[in-house]
Amino acid sequence: MKFSYFPGCTLKTKAKELDSAARGAAEVLGVEIEELDEWQCCGAVYPLARDEIATRLSAARALIDAKRKGQDLLTLCSACHHVIKRVNDDMKTDADMRGKVNNYVQPEAPYEGETRVVHYLEMLRDNVGFGEIKKLVTNPLKDRKIGAYYGCMLLRPSSVMSFDNPENPRIIEDFISAIGAEPVIYPYRNECCGGYLALEDRGISKDMSSRVMRSAAKAGADSIITACPLCLYNLNENGTGELPVRYFTELLAEALGVKSEGGLARAC
Repeated sequence: MKFSYFPGCTLKTKAKELDSAARGAAEVLGVEIEELDEWQCCGAVYPLARDEIATRLSAARALIDAKRKGQDLLTLCSACHHVIKRVNDDMKTDADMRGKVNNYVQPEAPYEGETRVVHYLEMLRDNVGFGEIKKLVTNPLKDRKIGAYYGCMLLRPSSVMSFDNPENPRIIEDFISAIGAEPVIYPYRNECCGGYLALEDRGISKDMSSRVMRSAAKAGADSIITACPLCLYNLNENGTGELPVRYFTELLAEALGVKSEGGLARAC
């Protein structure tokens, strides 16, 4: 199976080891990922105003590039996934928006949202299968109790993202089980960590991220994993520090016996 791949800015600069882990794991799993040519930053935040056209163009270009290749578009960062998938929904459902965007990027052959946007976790679940991953694990992460942290962007708005149940998701817990560890359910696993508030009011961000970590620790977790580089940074920098926070691709690579670059990302 082959995907077009949008790595995003953070995973190509200050968190290269997370991208490296994803690529190495994909190779073991028999998944071919082809990085898009000349991709641009997705903007990191989905533009809510309908008259914001320019901020949608880089996502549209990535979607069009994947369509030309006849491939689904694979994302690794939950922020990139959120922006690109919502822009793709705009191109499917909003004729006025679709026309204005296409006037900039592809007026001769209008794009209408044909590309399927797939998060790496969805690829693991739906294309490879957690059962198959379990068979390929050479270093099961036994005796580890891991809390999944979903954050905001993977799950909402659920009508567009269609990622998992927004109130009671399971995909990361099922992933944790597939790599041999024990998933820990805790109350704040799908609450905001305050990452986007850190610049305006770090105190609020610290309170929100600390609440997540205390909740996981109280439930018995010895670590947390996430699929968002901003959540990873914020929980590490502004949380209580009582639990290590890792990116899910790092643990996948570890379980599959894949060596990746460097260690835990400390900056975003």
